This record gives sequence, structure tokens and C-alpha cells, in this order.
Amino acid sequence: MRIYENLFIVKPDATEEEIDHLIEQMSKNITATGGTVDKVEKWGKRRLAYRVEKQREGYYILLTFTADSQAVREFERRMRVQDSVIKFLTVRIDETLKRIEKRKKVREKRALRRPKPAAAVPSLAQQMLGGGSEEAHAAPGLPVVPAHAGPGAPVPAEPAAVSGAEPAAATPKE
Repeated sequence: MRIYENLFIVKPDATEEEIDHLIEQMSKNITATGGTVDKVEKWGKRRLAYRVEKQREGYYILLTFTADSQAVREFERRMRVQDSVIKFLTVRIDETLKRIEKRKKVREKRALRRPKPAAAVPSLAQQMLGGGSEEAHAAPGLPVVPAHAGPGAPVPAEPAAVSGAEPAAATPKE
């Protein structure tokens, strides 16, 4: 069993009931041969790239199904004899899905082999822009200026324990 997509174009003058009947008929054909219909999408009327059977528009329908090659041959034979079907195309997509899954597995293995990043050490630019803790990056003896303080902002008073002197302006105690 393989996965297939079939895109077919129905004449634009077909009614909604005719289109639903055609989809039902094709779905029954697939299930009768042992396949399963996974998804049916009606894309609606769209303009064709070029004229097909004197038609400039068509009603697009996408069928995704799982079946064997004999079922696909019978499905395509029935598509050819339908008068309302202008064009159709059947594509096997299980190879593509396998390739995508294989690529995902390779990427996951590669990601597991990569070394874990070391603890981030702030760069000089981050320190200057205020990244991380301000107290941890301050030079001894210099006042700590918050990163969000702009030019001309008042510099906070230096603590007494760091300078070894009394604070310049003490606030009155209650």
C-alpha cells in the first residue's frame, strides 16, 4: 500500500451535486479495491493556465488516498472515461514523506551530537549596555549607574562600606 494524491479538474458548468456524486463514486472505487481515502479537498473554481477542451475554468478537487498500484490503474481508467473530468494527475507521495522523515531523523541525531552550549559569559558590549546584574559588573570604587539611566541622570550615592567614609548627605532619622 502506498500513499497517492490525485488532483482532477471538473468542467465548470457541473453542479455541486454532480461533483459530490463524482467524488463519492471515485471514493467507492478506491475502497472497493482495498484502499482508503484519507482526505478530500474541494478547491473550487479556478482559472486554467491554458484552454483544455475549450474550457478556460475548472473545478479543482484533490483526493489523498492509500492504495496499491492496481487500484490506482483502475482509478485512472475510470477518470479517463468520465465526461465531466477535463484533466487529472496522480502522484505518489509516500517517497516524499519518507525522504522528509529521514531528513528529520538525521537532523535530530546531529543535534544530539552537538556539544551543549557553555554558560553564557556576558561580553564587554553587554556589560556596557547593562546586560546582566549591574553590581556584578561594576568596577570597584565606582558608583553603579542603572542601565536605564540616561545622560545627565543623577548618580546614586556611594555606600559608606565601600568608600570607608561617612555618607555626604545623611537623611534625618525619625
